Amino acid sequence: MNKSNVDVLAPSLRFQGFNKNWIKGPLGPLTIKVGSGVTPRGGSSVYTPTGVLFIRSQNVKNDQLDLSDPTFIPPSVHSVMSGSRVQPKDVLLNITGASIGRSCVVPGRVQEANVNQHVCILRLEDVLDPNFLQSFLSSWRGQKLVYQSQAGGGREGLNFENIRTFIFNIPELPEQQKIAAFLSAVDTKSQQLQRKKELLEQYKKGVMQKIFSQEIRFKDEDGNDYPDWEEKRLGEFTVITKGKGIAKIEVEEDGVTECIRYGELYTTYSEVISIVKSRTNVELSTLILSQVNDVIIPSSGETHIDLATASYVPRGGIALGGDINIIKSDQDGIFMAYCLNNEKKHEIARLAQGSSVIHLYPNHLKELSVILPCLVEQKRISDLLSMVDKKIAYIELGITKIMDFKKGLLQQMFI
Repeated sequence: MNKSNVDVLAPSLRFQGFNKNWIKGPLGPLTIKVGSGVTPRGGSSVYTPTGVLFIRSQNVKNDQLDLSDPTFIPPSVHSVMSGSRVQPKDVLLNITGASIGRSCVVPGRVQEANVNQHVCILRLEDVLDPNFLQSFLSSWRGQKLVYQSQAGGGREGLNFENIRTFIFNIPELPEQQKIAAFLSAVDTKSQQLQRKKELLEQYKKGVMQKIFSQEIRFKDEDGNDYPDWEEKRLGEFTVITKGKGIAKIEVEEDGVTECIRYGELYTTYSEVISIVKSRTNVELSTLILSQVNDVIIPSSGETHIDLATASYVPRGGIALGGDINIIKSDQDGIFMAYCLNNEKKHEIARLAQGSSVIHLYPNHLKELSVILPCLVEQKRISDLLSMVDKKIAYIELGITKIMDFKKGLLQQMFI
């Protein structure tokens, strides 16, 4: 690396034994290749169930190459796409679209693959560790550099010359490797937790399928079966009302009243709302407030499946916004939320009406048939599923803490 006419810098957080200054300079001289792939002629029509791996921008996640849903091309197509071939230790950087700036390092297990034109291949000289570069690119400073370097200063995308002129600060190789190894260990812990979460979610899905098909049944304290489940229409045992509008501008961080707006039901909450995220200062007397055991479903949205989202309200006194259906019954509310949000999800979606804006009215919901166990068995079911969800939430919290920890490290380790 040419060290003439460059600034010397040092980060605020360093490992012991490293005290040499970092060097500021462009990325270009540290690369062997800066270039992207191509989409094969015929596009997706040439994709095959097996063959040579074809990496698309959606496979490039920050910190890892996601091959959970791989795409393949025939070897004959691969043979004429030499310019788009990748090698282990290449850094891949998305250069267009909504995922611009995402990056990963090609792992050693990928010995033969191609990338499409939305992904840039960065092949590095030996003086630059690929995992160090990828960690920098995913940091706040790296993402800011990606944004500022886009063609025309807007969001048209990155071109290769932009990327070659990336100016960043780099330590000597041993310190790069130390930083990269430490951050990789943090990523590994996060990935382990993510996998554990996915397995619990699969378990929950499988258990629910067996519960609502009655393949799994609980027994009472004496080992006897509970009574048979009964089929009823919602209109037979519920009262369904509507919330009252709370404008987005009326949501305030220091509001005195907890509130739930309809859009949050399919973006923020799951079957059981444990923490209410929004608050408002709207006059209490003008609001519709929840009661214990309420179950809520949005009454408008952009897609039919959006509306098929039921949530249990944890307590009374929470303001329920407009475009929310409020279901009140003497059944177990948590059981009802799990039932409606899973077993009856697609039936609810079919009840919704409209095209550009979809609506789900109380009269639609009243016609929905559900099969109900007795209250005691409902409670046993809701306790089981709630326990699984609490474990999932606990793991999610752990993932969030690790990501926040890593974010703090990236801010202090890169300059």
